Amino acid sequence: MKLTVVGGGSTYTPELIDGFARLRDTLPITELVLVDPAADRLDLVGGLARRIFAKQDHPGKIVTTSDLDAGVEGADAVLLQLRIGGQAARLQDETWPLECGCVGQETTGAGGLAKALRTVPVVLDIAERVRRTNPDAWIIDFTNPVGIVTRALLQAGHKAVGLCNVAIGFQRKFAGLLGVAPSDVHLEHIGLNHLTWERAVRLGGPEGENVLPRLLAEHGDTVADDLRLPRQVLDRLGVVPSYYLRYFYAHDEVVRELGTKPSRAAEVAAMEKELLEMYGDPTLDEKPALLAKRGGAFYSEAAVDLAAALLGGGGSPYQVVNTYNNGTLPFLPDDAVIETQASVGGHGATPLPVAPVDPLYAGLMAHVTAYEDLALEAALRGGRDRVFKALLGHPLVGQYEYAEGLTDRLIAHNREHLAWA
Repeated sequence: MKLTVVGGGSTYTPELIDGFARLRDTLPITELVLVDPAADRLDLVGGLARRIFAKQDHPGKIVTTSDLDAGVEGADAVLLQLRIGGQAARLQDETWPLECGCVGQETTGAGGLAKALRTVPVVLDIAERVRRTNPDAWIIDFTNPVGIVTRALLQAGHKAVGLCNVAIGFQRKFAGLLGVAPSDVHLEHIGLNHLTWERAVRLGGPEGENVLPRLLAEHGDTVADDLRLPRQVLDRLGVVPSYYLRYFYAHDEVVRELGTKPSRAAEVAAMEKELLEMYGDPTLDEKPALLAKRGGAFYSEAAVDLAAALLGGGGSPYQVVNTYNNGTLPFLPDDAVIETQASVGGHGATPLPVAPVDPLYAGLMAHVTAYEDLALEAALRGGRDRVFKALLGHPLVGQYEYAEGLTDRLIAHNREHLAWA
C-alpha cells in the first residue's frame, strides 16, 4: 500500500508517522511518500520519520521528494496538509481583521476566507494531477478550511473526504472523564467543519445509552474550562459546542483578548523553529513532547482510521468526517459539506441519519453554509466584489463598513497568492 502526504515537510508530520508506525496492522503501508517543495524542512522531517519507523520496526519505505507528480504516482491515498503562505500568512490572517473589530483567526471569519482564497486553487491543481496519475486514489483533506476545501474537491468530481481532529479530541477527552475506552464512545457530532455540536455521547455505538447529561453534571466545569465558555452556557444548551463556537458565542470578548496578547501564529512559529531543531538531532527517534502543543492532537489516529476504512483494510465502520450533506440535514443543500458521523468504507462516506436539529444550531449552520457558497465562488472565480459579498455574508462580519475595510485588507495582504489580483 502506497500513501502520499502532500505537505510532508510540515512539523505535524511526525505525529502522522508515529500513528502509521503504531497502527501498522490497521494500515499496512509499504511505501510512504512525503512531498514538499521546502527541501530543508523535508530533509529534517524525513530523517526523523525514518528513525521513528526504524525504532518501531516498521517495514515500510519512506521516500521524500519535491516532485508532486512522481510522489502521487501509484498512490492508493493522498493526504493533503497544506499551509499556503506558511506561518507568515497565518500571522496576517490573525492580525488585520482585528483592525476592523473582527475576530482574527485562520479558519473562520475574514482570516478563514483569506486562507480559502489562497488554498482552493492550489488544492484543485494538486487533485487534478493526482487524477491524471491515479484516478482511483482517495484524497483525504486535512487542509483548512476543511469544509470549503472538501466541497471544492467534491464539486470537481474527486474522490475526497475531509478530516478534522475536533471530534476525535472530544471522544478521547470524554472517554477519559467517563473512565471508558475511546472505542466505546460514539458522538452525535453535527454541524459544519469548525461549527459543530456534540448532541449526545453514546456508549457502545449509535444506539447506546446517551451519557451526555451525566457527563455535564459530573464534569461540566472541566469541559467548560477547556472550551473557555461559562459552565452555565453548557447547562442551558445541554450540548457541547466545539471550541470554535467561542468565536460566535463570545465574539467581542475574544476580539478584546486577541488585541492584548501575542498571536497564536507567533507562538506556533516559535514552536516550529524549536521543533525543526529537534528533528535535526540524529539521536531523536520518536515524536517530541513539544509536538502535542503544536495542535492536531490525535490527528494521526483519525487519519489512519479513515485511510484504512476507505482502502478496505479495516478502520472503524463509523467515523466523523466531512462529506456531502445529501439530504441528511434537510435545511441545507444536498451539496453542502457537513461534518458528522458517517458510515465509511470503500464506497466513501455516507452520513448516518440524524434527529431534527434545533433552530438555534440549524440557523447558524444555514448562515455559514451560505457564506461558504460565496467563499467558494470567490476562491474559484476571484474578484473584489465576490470577496466583499463573502465577507458581508459571514455572521462574524455582516456589516457593510466592516466588509469594505476587510476586503481591502484581505487583497492587500494576499495579492501574491491571488492570480486575479
